[in-house]
Amino acid sequence: MSWLLKKVIHNEAMKEDPKEIYGWRVFMLACSACCGGMLFGMDSGIIGGVLTMPAFKSKYGLENASKVEQANLSANIVSTLQAGCFFGALFASPIADKWGRKKALMGAAVVSVLGIVMQCAASGHLEAMYIGRLVTGFGVGAASMINPLYVSENAPRAIRGGLTGLYQLFITMGIMLAFWINYGSLLHIKGPAVYLVPLAMQGLPAVLLFAGMLLCNESPRWLARQDRWEEARATLCRVRNLPSDHPYLEAEFQAIATQLEQERALVGGSGFWDLMREMWTIPGNRKRAIISIFLMICQQMTGTNAINYYAPQIFKNLGVVGNATNLFATGVYGIVKMVACGVFLIFVADSLGRRRSLLWTSIAQGLAMLYIGLYVRIAPPVEGAPVIPAGYVALVCIFLFAAFFQFGWGPVCWIYVSEIPTARLRSLNVAFGAATQWLFNFVVARAVPNMLATVGANGYGTYIIFACFCFSMSVFVWFFIPETKGEIISGLSGILLIVFQGCLSRRWMSSLAPHSSSITRRLTQSEDPWEVTPLLGRWESLPRRMLREWPSKSFPSLV
Repeated sequence: MSWLLKKVIHNEAMKEDPKEIYGWRVFMLACSACCGGMLFGMDSGIIGGVLTMPAFKSKYGLENASKVEQANLSANIVSTLQAGCFFGALFASPIADKWGRKKALMGAAVVSVLGIVMQCAASGHLEAMYIGRLVTGFGVGAASMINPLYVSENAPRAIRGGLTGLYQLFITMGIMLAFWINYGSLLHIKGPAVYLVPLAMQGLPAVLLFAGMLLCNESPRWLARQDRWEEARATLCRVRNLPSDHPYLEAEFQAIATQLEQERALVGGSGFWDLMREMWTIPGNRKRAIISIFLMICQQMTGTNAINYYAPQIFKNLGVVGNATNLFATGVYGIVKMVACGVFLIFVADSLGRRRSLLWTSIAQGLAMLYIGLYVRIAPPVEGAPVIPAGYVALVCIFLFAAFFQFGWGPVCWIYVSEIPTARLRSLNVAFGAATQWLFNFVVARAVPNMLATVGANGYGTYIIFACFCFSMSVFVWFFIPETKGEIISGLSGILLIVFQGCLSRRWMSSLAPHSSSITRRLTQSEDPWEVTPLLGRWESLPRRMLREWPSKSFPSLV
């Protein structure tokens, strides 16, 4: 396996680290946990197609409703899941810290199955459908928070981006399967079963998640936090496929122990409110939390879930005729998303890096959305008329948008949010990021049906709005997002302060290298109590090469 990874991943960690750590166990662990992503994807993809099925409309009283009433009911059914996900992501943090990542993921799978059973049993009662989707959302949201956290804490640094990004690949796999399940059900199943089968199939990833986690280990970093050091060492040996006395394993284990010791000595209490104070009163931690929150807001404001949830309606607005044809187009859309995400994770995530991926895809997504909006505004499709060449270009832009999203904002946000926090705050930071993602996911799910119905002819303004958001994200990335590929998790602590300081004062940063000793004293005496710690890696990929001349052996880490 290591020889193949070295062919496609080009970073310093891949060259330096022992090949034994890239064994089958770490990949099985990541794939098992990422079934939580497939659960997210199937729940997101199934409901959009189900809402367009005549049998579902008849059962739930949507057939004779006006266009606006249908938009509101559809938005309510879709967005109830996101509401549950928001609370699930928040509550998952203390659960994962107390009971462990493994047990928390298994619990999320059980809760999701219970909610799916309630959806299938709703039988035309909207209230029961809402409750079922709310409960399912609680499980999905919890899994979305724990999954990248668990994988990043187990992954070797050279492939951490790829393995953590598997979560996004499994999301796209779930979306793709959901689209084709809807299409197959519409063609081959009659009566109420045409929508009940897709709803029931949402439970398959939850079953796989529960079964897979039975075979996986707990996070060694979580075990170390519980002072279960022998278990932590044994687990790390097993995951890395190395003997306990191997220098690489000794170094990684010592890094975990040192970081935890420093954090406990400097901060003290480990209760929820202690961690909250630590996150929001220490400047470095606060900056990380703000970056995580803004990344997740940006991810949702690209408009990706507007297409995921309402793809059949969007394809109809672009001139695709027929319910079956719309569902077929959404199936192709799902395949494009999955293939693009797979290519990114294999060839790009740990080679090109996080920052560049976010930068270029922001602009590319904005251009795709802008063209769609202009096409719908200038040459709106006429019902019953053939699609004109400009319309086919708009359809291609939908697929290009899906590919661009998977090369940047889809997987990279989950990777980044799980990489940058300190060990004590990792679960809380990921919880805030995941909860923010679900909150704005809810906003998009609730708003888009009405936007498509009211913001200009065929909703052209919807696409223009998302295009503007995409373009503005490139500015945020340029100034505030440093590169993190190939770094040990415990060594990422110092980057964020330097980036913020660099954005505030170019002159200050340009004078940083000649006066590194005095700068070090100034920084370590600031209000942020972290001491200077060693940081491995190369920094030339940071914005404007701010740290090009910085000494490589030490780094003033304030966070």
